[in-house]
Amino acid sequence: MTQRILYVRLPCNPIFPIGVVYLADHVHKLFPQIEQKIFDLGTVPPLDFNRALDSCIDRFKPTLLVFSWRDIQIYAPVGGRGGNPLQNAFELYYAKNPLIKLRGALGGLKVATAYYGELWRNIGLVKRGLKRARKYCPQARMVVGGGAVSVFYEQLQRQLPKGTIVSVGEGETLLEKLLQGKNLQGERCYIVGEQPREGLIHEWPTPLEKTACNYDYIAKIWSEFNYYLQENDFYIGVQTKRGCPHNCCYCVYTVVEGKQVRINPADEVVREMRQLYDRGIRNFWFTDAQFIPARKFIPDAIELLQKILDSGMKDTHWAAYIRADNLTPELCELMVKTGMNYFEIGITSGSQELVRKMRMGYNLRTVLRNCRDLKAAGFNDLVSVNYSFNVIDETYETIRQTVAYHRELETIFGADKVEPAIFFIGLQPHTHLEEYAFEHKVLKPGYNPMSLMPWTAKKLLWNPEPLGSFFGEVCLQAWQQNPNDFGREVMQILEARLGHTPLEAALSAPVKSNQQKLTTTVR
Repeated sequence: MTQRILYVRLPCNPIFPIGVVYLADHVHKLFPQIEQKIFDLGTVPPLDFNRALDSCIDRFKPTLLVFSWRDIQIYAPVGGRGGNPLQNAFELYYAKNPLIKLRGALGGLKVATAYYGELWRNIGLVKRGLKRARKYCPQARMVVGGGAVSVFYEQLQRQLPKGTIVSVGEGETLLEKLLQGKNLQGERCYIVGEQPREGLIHEWPTPLEKTACNYDYIAKIWSEFNYYLQENDFYIGVQTKRGCPHNCCYCVYTVVEGKQVRINPADEVVREMRQLYDRGIRNFWFTDAQFIPARKFIPDAIELLQKILDSGMKDTHWAAYIRADNLTPELCELMVKTGMNYFEIGITSGSQELVRKMRMGYNLRTVLRNCRDLKAAGFNDLVSVNYSFNVIDETYETIRQTVAYHRELETIFGADKVEPAIFFIGLQPHTHLEEYAFEHKVLKPGYNPMSLMPWTAKKLLWNPEPLGSFFGEVCLQAWQQNPNDFGREVMQILEARLGHTPLEAALSAPVKSNQQKLTTTVR
């Protein structure tokens, strides 16, 4: 029987679905005789989800369904799901005005209803797809993977159909073995109905040599491809590497992608970009966990950017998450010459003491020096700086240090060019912060990380006392005064209330007597 693989990207924000694109490309290179199709529900109106999925399956009659599920957890300082979940939560938990508290409760109810509705809807689409496919092929199988599944794979086993193959992390070698009829026991996956291996997510991915995606082929099997090529403001994803070697206390990338950084050959990356460039794409997002994860990978970044520059692709722009402590003057010049017009740095705190405690590996002094080099090289575009207040051992002093550090970044790039993105960590399973929460009795093992019940959500939206109420008041004031520029308003309020330290205080991190205890606690 000829295999027919249907990739279904479950509904989410209109972000280029690079995961299913790379999977389909990989399978085609190994098994060119297999028929494949990509179906992106992110391009379908919500009222048409069921009808569109049915129609696609009726026409294609797949023997294997591969569902990609990107998003589950919703804690974020931005709108979505019918409201701003962070604002609703803070109004409910911290507002003193009973009318504001009621508004937060009603908004939270709306968000929770939308969240659970999406969760049940996606489970329903998965079940519906399998049932429909088995009308045409009774032996049809199903794989479910993606970012959301990789994080919440333990919880989803109770909701997915028995026999579903749940993929954790990368799926290329899993599909290879599945199509070859080989045993899947060594892959990062499990079959619903069987108990997942303990620590499955911590197993390392199988190394893979990545070649340029064949977009001529992708265009043939994905009718919605042009949807992402119509608007010039879309950033199309291109992956230059996988893996992240760091141990940031709240981040799950390290376990999902593995700590071993695997570089995609620069020539292959440029070949992939050229195909998109020839289709009119000028904006690229390097989808790596970090574009330059460590200093040892600086030569790889220089090689890639130099080859992009030599390729003759003009008027291109690109953006990425970047560890700014790993820049060099040569790299800065290449970034500007190749059109980097936006980047994000997730320093989390402007206090070197807290950066150390959160095991982020940043040297904030080096970040400032390299940012000055980037400005000197001619960078005049937007920088988004992610701050996650109140993670571990925040104090009024470390807040003042963060304000001082942020003001120095504004001095370097210009206040209008530095956008503070204020986050409160959504605690995720399999992270060091989860272990910290267990050890400090904030959470009990066996809790449901997918729960949005108020008593659970308040713990998962990490903003513990004694400073939780303070940050709640500050954020509520910022939303009231300037909701369209929330991050900058938060910084203004913090400075007005607390002032700021000398910059040198932010850059220094004396080792205190309890430092060893903290380091071993968050492991």
